[in-house]
Amino acid sequence: MNTNDFDYYLPEELIAQTPLKDRSSSRLLVLDRKTGEITHRHFKDIIDYLDNNDVLVLNDTKVIPARLFGVKEDTEAHIEVLMLKDMGNDVWQCLCKPARRVKVGTVVSFGEGLLKAICQSEDEDGIRYFKMVYEGIFLEILDKLGTMPLPPYIHEHLEDKDRYQTVYAKNPGSAAAPTAGLHFTKDILDKLEKKGVTICYITLHVGLGTFRPVAVEDVTKHKMHSEFYSISAEVANKLNEAKKNGKRIVAVGTTSTRTLESAYDNGFKEASGWTDIFIYPGYQFKAIDAQITNFHLPKSTLIMLVSAFAGKDKIMNAYSEAVKEKYRFFSFGDSMFIK
Repeated sequence: MNTNDFDYYLPEELIAQTPLKDRSSSRLLVLDRKTGEITHRHFKDIIDYLDNNDVLVLNDTKVIPARLFGVKEDTEAHIEVLMLKDMGNDVWQCLCKPARRVKVGTVVSFGEGLLKAICQSEDEDGIRYFKMVYEGIFLEILDKLGTMPLPPYIHEHLEDKDRYQTVYAKNPGSAAAPTAGLHFTKDILDKLEKKGVTICYITLHVGLGTFRPVAVEDVTKHKMHSEFYSISAEVANKLNEAKKNGKRIVAVGTTSTRTLESAYDNGFKEASGWTDIFIYPGYQFKAIDAQITNFHLPKSTLIMLVSAFAGKDKIMNAYSEAVKEKYRFFSFGDSMFIK
């Protein structure tokens, strides 16, 4: 299986640069993965597709202002740091630019010393591990000094940083938003609950595993970076009950999908830990029955995951249709329901 098999033509003007004012007014492409049939709707119509036979699983991770701009203490060279993963004890896995300037022992200062990052070890592809040194509450300092880590294909300034958070974001720790959830409003969630849909929250902190491009030709040789996830005992019990009663488990986003598939082993269990699960065609899904997702980058692990779920030909046909119909793509773009 070649990475180029997951390429597609996308005019640059279809890459959404700003979020819509009304989250739920984004378009919704509904794909029947059995027949390949495509229906064009709007996201607020998702209510028509879910009922009391469904369990909706959302990722409640919260994006932290993980992009920092600082200077090396010895040379005052400018260094950009993107915090990816909390390793514990104030040590963070980070991407930094220019990485060649950052060696073990390098001290990068932010906000005139309000926060300092001491490089403890180097890894490949510009990854460094920093010990964060500060006084006070770390997340409060980040709020002062950091900016939202928007993807590189977004060139517009984000006026309202809450638009890069889901309305149910709760647990801080992500370096990117679980973007399939950005379309939900509190009103839609209320209406779904009134219809009898069971709503469950799990957590996966989005890091390098989700958005790192595939750099190898042979898909099977790609190595996913691990990301932290957790599922509570209460949610595991609800999901097991749903499976037992033949209910449909609907994952919101590729992050929820990867969490559920990682945690399923002859049933769901309370779990927290690291997952580097890589889902591509040939994978047999065990946990989920339907999926709400966005439109993903060509040749990415995310388009491989949805291709595994719906079939590569059906996904490529749906993407071709979305391009023809001028859907908006990627993080601030439109949505897709694969049933």
